[in-house]
Amino acid sequence: MTSAFTFELRATDGKARTGVITTPRGKIRTPAFMPVGTAATVKAMLPESVAATGADIILGNTYHLMLRPTAERIARLGGLHKFMNWHGPILTDSGGFQVMSLAALRKLTEEGVTFSSHIDGSKHVLTPERSMEIQRLLGSDIVMCFDECPALPAPDEEVARAMRLSMRWAERSKAAFGDRPGHALFGIQQGGVNRELREESAEALKVIGFDGYAIGGLAVGEGQEAMFGVLDYAPQMLPADKPRYLMGVGKPDDIVGAVQRGVDMMDCVLPTRSGRTGQAWTRRGQVNIKNARHADDPRPLDEDCTCPACRNYSRAYLHHVFRAGEMISGMLLTWHNLHYYQELMQGLRDAIAEGRLDAFVSEFHRLRAEGDIEPI
Repeated sequence: MTSAFTFELRATDGKARTGVITTPRGKIRTPAFMPVGTAATVKAMLPESVAATGADIILGNTYHLMLRPTAERIARLGGLHKFMNWHGPILTDSGGFQVMSLAALRKLTEEGVTFSSHIDGSKHVLTPERSMEIQRLLGSDIVMCFDECPALPAPDEEVARAMRLSMRWAERSKAAFGDRPGHALFGIQQGGVNRELREESAEALKVIGFDGYAIGGLAVGEGQEAMFGVLDYAPQMLPADKPRYLMGVGKPDDIVGAVQRGVDMMDCVLPTRSGRTGQAWTRRGQVNIKNARHADDPRPLDEDCTCPACRNYSRAYLHHVFRAGEMISGMLLTWHNLHYYQELMQGLRDAIAEGRLDAFVSEFHRLRAEGDIEPI
């Protein structure tokens, strides 16, 4: 078993890359999609089911876990991997994004953020040092710097202020992280949709030095066109020999576009959240299982898909259990969505390795443009 965290680039096709991140808890094939396990569970899935979809790594959430059940309790119970029975790598976010979006009555200072819990109103303080401590108690393999992520659109002065504060916090995060062999710390580039601010942020992060680099502050309301505009240059500002992680993305076409632009890792709640609300993602686009057109349809969601929902159940059944409010609905649709996402990632990895990414992307868009199969 290796005790080091390493990244090996194996092939490129244009700006797109495929490789392997090695951690003491296992390998992560890139480009990688990380299912989100906010509260120490990928909702509606057993850990072994998540692994069966092809996921190499999942994401845990510092903000939610520090409030409930608390990082200290998880540490006493043997750490997050043991607690949730996931034996592969785990990445934890820093808590910054949730504090900005969920917490009530928050107060931001140079030191950190004071906020009231959205659960019970209790007061908490999150600083770069406390975020590092929580993530150490959780025992995650990849730790994220504590940062401030303003919602877009925002004035350049506000984006610049938040970015520079995040860079100071990145320095404090690195100092507090210390020397932890086998564990990695990722810096987070900020700067909104402003190229000069992105460049300034990337330079500041490279001076500090990290095991990997995230592109933060996107997928926060700016739209796909603006996001792709930033991704046309932002990944290349970051070191080529380290993993590049685009936070909080996204829809299948967002993922494909990000990979084309040189991104190695992504995460998003979309496939799991969609599964619980009756939305299935397929190679022919989105299927809304709520629609009456599925009530008498004996066909699977996708006849080429090998997930349990497609292998063993009809659209009619999936429509029925969703309408009836049965738990199996969210379970089957979430499994299908995660399976589809991981199949897409495997397709992208193979296409990059074989130098046929353009053809793969063309076929991806062609099938989606066709739309769902005709109703019976």
